[in-house]
Formats: sequence, C-alpha cells, structure tokens
Amino acid sequence: MGRMTSETGYLLDNRQREAGRRFDALAELFDPWTLDHLDQLGLAAGWRCWEVGAGGPSVPTALAERVGPTGRVLVTDIDTSWLRACVTSPAGRAASGTHADPAGDVTQALTELSGPATGPIEVRRHDVARDEPPGDGFDLVHVRLVLVHLPDRAEALRRMAGAVRPGGWLVVEDADPALQPLACPDERGPAEELANRIRRGFRALLAERGVDLSFGRTLPALLRGAGLHDVRAEGCFPLTSPACRELEAATVRQLRGRLVAGGLATEEEIERHLDHLRGEGMDVTTAPLITCWGRRPD
Repeated sequence: MGRMTSETGYLLDNRQREAGRRFDALAELFDPWTLDHLDQLGLAAGWRCWEVGAGGPSVPTALAERVGPTGRVLVTDIDTSWLRACVTSPAGRAASGTHADPAGDVTQALTELSGPATGPIEVRRHDVARDEPPGDGFDLVHVRLVLVHLPDRAEALRRMAGAVRPGGWLVVEDADPALQPLACPDERGPAEELANRIRRGFRALLAERGVDLSFGRTLPALLRGAGLHDVRAEGCFPLTSPACRELEAATVRQLRGRLVAGGLATEEEIERHLDHLRGEGMDVTTAPLITCWGRRPD
C-alpha cells in the first residue's frame, strides 16, 4: 500500500471531463428527491432563491421554472463553467461534451432563460467558504453536496443562514459516507468485494482532503446552532440503478490516477471494476444523502 500525503482542495475537480457525467447521474438520482422537499416548503412564483455550489444546471433551471418571471434565482460556484448551460440551451443542458471556459467570469450576470414563464437566473463565481454572502433576504437558500468538502463547514452554513429572510428556509443536503460505507452492501462475490475495496480507497482520498465522512448526520444540530427553527431531516438512499452505476464509473474514471498513485488499486483492478459496471449484474449504491431544512424565525 503506497503512502498518501495530506492535500487540501476539492477532490472531484469540476473542470475534468467526467464532471459532466457525474452531474447528470447526481441529477437523475437526487433531483426528484430535492425538488419534492423544496416544493413541500412552499417554493412558488416570486421567490428569491440562492443556489450554492450548484455545479450543474439541473436544480437552477428547475428553480427558475417554479419562481417564474417575478422571482429570482442566484446561482454561485467557484467554477461556473458547467452552469453556462443554464442559459446556453432551452433545456438548461449543455451539449454533449461541451465545457465552457470560465475565464473572466468573476461576477458574470446572465439574463433570462428562453421562455416567458421562467425566472431570471444570475450566475456568479463565488466561494462560499471565503466570500461574504452575495446578498440577503432570500426566501430559500439551498446547497447540495458542497459543505462536506469545506474545511470550515459551520462558518459557511452560518453565512448562508444569515442570508435567509425572516420566515425563509435554508435547505442543506450532504452525504454521510460513514453511515453506509459500502459500494455493494450485498457483497456476494469477487466483483462486489473489489467494488467495496475501491470505495474504501475513495473514502481514504476524501479523508486525506479533510472531508468529514460523518457530516450528514450533524446537519440538524448545525442548523439549530445557526439559529434556525422547525429543523427536520430525512435521508435518501438509492440502493441501485443505472444512474448509481454511472456515478460510480464516472467517479472512478476521474480518480483512477490518484487511486493508483496512492496504492489503493491497480490499473488492472480499476479496469475490471469499470467492466463490471458496464453490465446490469452489479448492484452498486451511493452514500446516503441527508436532507436537512430549517426556518429563520420571524
């Protein structure tokens, strides 16, 4: 087993080609769950929303459809390249294989999506871990699969909570890999054993980057600590699907160099695992997603 050195920064770089495939798989797995929870909180026409660290365009475009022309959707991320799809195609999706150059996007304001019934989307480059909130008085602030990667998660959450208007909602969704650490809970053969070994390698790389592998379960206490009321939380755990396999494959392809360099898997093992994922015989899952929401008191 090779020796890994401690590093900082986001492990799954959005500038890599596989990022788009990961965004697509995450959207298929979790968007219905996410949007159902936002709808239950009353998301409607006229709402002002801040989508934090969106990565891909699927949630921002869904928010714009719901808030309509009288609402507003502010979308922020460190890397806004994949968010260009919010305004470059009517469906809110980039053409296959496209990856826009984000240079010069420091505070890029983009106007309305095509179609009269959708709200305006504004995209800005913004680091929620370091920058002050890009406004306040939001009816909804939503963040998914972002905070777990930040070194000062509690401070970022506090800032987001402060940007919510009295009576508005903060919704935080994040993974809890330690709650269910396996790629294949039903380890019935060599293919599943290999998948679980590679997943352990992925978790080791995350831990080296300072990721809290038990973060999801801490969200209710963090939201209450930020002064929010009516705090609730639920978990989403897709056991297996084509999107689960695609997410696993995209993640492994993106990290194969680091897995090999760290002595966590060989090239042959990674190629064998990817071959298993191309079929339908492997039941591979994701880490549970914890969705937690709270209301800023009036």
